[in-house]
Amino acid sequence: MILKLTRHAKERMVSRGITIEQIKRAIKIGATIKQTDGYESSYSYLLVDWKKIGDDVYKIKTIKIKD
Repeated sequence: MILKLTRHAKERMVSRGITIEQIKRAIKIGATIKQTDGYESSYSYLLVDWKKIGDDVYKIKTIKIKD
């Protein structure tokens, strides 16, 4: 699994102390819903907005912490 993070997603990841492995886990085993342009996966306390752009390549748009 290859992740391509937007600048916004990188900033969120760093400011919230989220690792690449946590993002991958959310995409692989989290509850996923379809959005207008991609998907949102929810796992543990994370919400990850992403879009598949290749066979095993995922564009990470943003990462949120659940309230």
